[in-house]
Amino acid sequence: MNIHKRKLVILGVRGVPAQHGGFETFAEYLCRYLIDRNWEVTVYCQEEGAAPVYETDWEGVRRIHIPVSYSGPLGTIIFDLKSIIHSLRFEGVFLTLGYNTAVFNLLHRLKGKTNLINMDGIEWRRDKWGFIAKTWFWLNERFGCWFGNHLIADHPKIMEHLTTRVSTDKVSMIPYGADEVVAADADLLKPYGLEPGGFSVVIARPEPENSFLEMVLAFSRKRRDHTLVVLGSFDLGNNDYHRQVVEAASSEIFFPGAIYDAPIVKALRFFCRFYLHGHRVGGTNPSLVEALGAGCAVIAHDNHFNRWVAGPEAMYFKDEEACASLLDSLLNDDISVERMKASSRKDFRDSFQWECILKEYEQLLTEWYPKALEVSKT
Repeated sequence: MNIHKRKLVILGVRGVPAQHGGFETFAEYLCRYLIDRNWEVTVYCQEEGAAPVYETDWEGVRRIHIPVSYSGPLGTIIFDLKSIIHSLRFEGVFLTLGYNTAVFNLLHRLKGKTNLINMDGIEWRRDKWGFIAKTWFWLNERFGCWFGNHLIADHPKIMEHLTTRVSTDKVSMIPYGADEVVAADADLLKPYGLEPGGFSVVIARPEPENSFLEMVLAFSRKRRDHTLVVLGSFDLGNNDYHRQVVEAASSEIFFPGAIYDAPIVKALRFFCRFYLHGHRVGGTNPSLVEALGAGCAVIAHDNHFNRWVAGPEAMYFKDEEACASLLDSLLNDDISVERMKASSRKDFRDSFQWECILKEYEQLLTEWYPKALEVSKT
């Protein structure tokens, strides 16, 4: 018996398998999950160059490669526009990850396509953007709300924000997920001179909104007999903020650069004493969820985004002074560290396991699928 395959088209990511960030990782997991459940999945992938559009297969996923001659934000905008135009030939339900070019999703609406949009964080509030970029993101958030048939928020506060724009029944809340880490290779730490439990870690983009300077200054106030590993790409020649962070660091802070080798990053999380998370804006941050999955003791910036994810047993700081005070009291407090680690694992298992999150996505896509079929038949 030939079972009809439901069809999904994924837009808004740079491609699968994941190479760039949280949305790509999510798309990779969702693709595998749905393929195993008899879905036909198409994903658009950005390539460099001026070659014609071409297709490949990856683990049963149809990948449509769109070459673009430009790099950076302009290249992304062109890729999104070309992808959306190309996607209009397909039937099924559409899932757009992010709203940064939602103005182009008008084409889906005009063609009667059923498009669910994951609205990500409140991008226009980020300090790193200038006036023009903030205006672009603010407008596209509005366009996403108008042109999407249904919206997905990854955090209750993002959902609350979106319901100031649209009705509550137009938004579903589904958080981000991660894998649980129950073991890692301690030998991967040796090239960096690190020992399990002898270091804490920061893993983020070095931006002011991620509190790098506050955390580095707090740690550097006195000798800790402990190492703070600060991952990230620092451009000391052209970025004043990066220079400030590095110049503020004591000799106990280690800057290894950006590390993309997944087993090494896993070992850094699994064996750290504390995971410091300074993000001040955003929804459910993928790196914070991954820290919970690794059972990290979390010290995070105090805001409603982080508190909902990391839970009541994590420790929170508002500024440099509070961060320093937490480090003073917790670095040698084994009982508190173990309590924080246990709480992270519980929060992760309760709320952020991929299996549960992907199931919620499939349920939502399945709910909207008949509507997509009705439109395609008219």
